[in-house]
Amino acid sequence: MKMASPRTLFAKIWQAHRIRALDETRDLIFVDRHILQETTSAAAFEGLAAAGRNVRHPELTVATQDHIVSTRPGRDEGTNPGGAELMRLMRINATTNRIAHFGVEDPRQGIVHVIGPELGLVLPGTVVACGDSHTSTAGGLGALGIGVGTSEVEHVLATQTLALPRPKTLRMTFEGKPGTGVTAKDLVLHALGRFGIAVGAGHAIEYAGPAIRALPVEARLTVCNMSIEFGGRLGLIAPDDKAFAYVAGRAFAPKGTEWDAALAIWRTLYSDDGAVFDRELSVDAASAPPQVTWGTTQEDVVGIDECVPDPLGIADPDRRRRVEDALAYMAIEPGRPIEGLPIDVAFIGSCTNGRLSDLEAAAAVVRGRRVAQHVRALVVPGSTSVKREAEAKGLDRIFSEAGFEWRSAGCSMCVSINEDIVPPGARSIATSNRNFENRQGARARTHLASPAMAAAAAVAGAITDVRRMG
Repeated sequence: MKMASPRTLFAKIWQAHRIRALDETRDLIFVDRHILQETTSAAAFEGLAAAGRNVRHPELTVATQDHIVSTRPGRDEGTNPGGAELMRLMRINATTNRIAHFGVEDPRQGIVHVIGPELGLVLPGTVVACGDSHTSTAGGLGALGIGVGTSEVEHVLATQTLALPRPKTLRMTFEGKPGTGVTAKDLVLHALGRFGIAVGAGHAIEYAGPAIRALPVEARLTVCNMSIEFGGRLGLIAPDDKAFAYVAGRAFAPKGTEWDAALAIWRTLYSDDGAVFDRELSVDAASAPPQVTWGTTQEDVVGIDECVPDPLGIADPDRRRRVEDALAYMAIEPGRPIEGLPIDVAFIGSCTNGRLSDLEAAAAVVRGRRVAQHVRALVVPGSTSVKREAEAKGLDRIFSEAGFEWRSAGCSMCVSINEDIVPPGARSIATSNRNFENRQGARARTHLASPAMAAAAAVAGAITDVRRMG
């Protein structure tokens, strides 16, 4: 009897969803769950209507409003006039097509990548599609989260399938135990600084090793959220008892005998001993201090106890020119310490770090302290549920008493397509995932960091080392 070859976790899930090979490089894949957001769904529904097609599986599709919603307390669908039309279209399209719709008035509303795991829409071993690149977040529960464009959103609506190139596989193993004050966000930023933003191009990235297995589920979601920043197609972590306990009892999770059957399958979801990856990388988690980006890509990052680069010390002319450009955009003196750089704005939220555990970490830093007078500081829960839970724990009072704005759920300052924008030339420390030029607003200067580091900077009025704040 021939023994089956060892398989990677990615291969197990991919092969279970492959309907057929389309050609030498592409497969047709079944999509278990499709989650819509307002900025990429309107055109998809328009294309569907023009072609005279219907939504194939409305029961497998949900819609939420997140990107352009106002986060102003007491908001409604018309509060942000610039986004009201897209929000209205989403509500109408969802209702017309019998799709569950979580608008700003719905207690299930929130950022698509936060409510997916939170509601049990994301389950281990499933394929989840959404018109947003950070759908990779789903990998924190051992799912294949695939971000797609508008035309593919239309394709999923019509067929519940995707035609996809088969990714290569990359395993990134985090060895060792992280030090005090070092979070999941720091680990992934540290890896970006070491390997760069293109190391995962075209790959499915599996995160492994003792430092990953020790992370709670919400931290694993943060790691997989930033898989796209490596250029990866998706990221995933083998589900374990922590993941199963997280999923149990969620609104859309299986119940009773269906749960038992699902759990039996989920316990087979890991990379077999001897499984071969196209590429292997290793990270020493114990060597990473808290991280802060200094430039305009996520690989432009240093430890809080380090200095930003000096172009004069860089031999490669292309790299030297890029560092010069980034420092000029960020208005930072070459070679200076990253610590002590004054900030104007602190933003805690987004699909990367807008979960309850993120807010708890930030609140632990600001409790009994005050935001610096010159800093505008915002806390934006990733979902309405996170907001409710945080308020039940009194976190809203801690933030408000410290001088933070306590907002309603949405993408907010992560992406400048709503009313939360960093002013031109202002310097922001943000818990989101991107620091590109103009990402938080025209000429905004963005530094990425963990929630605890952002909270510490808000209090100090400058980028600082949270480890010294006790």
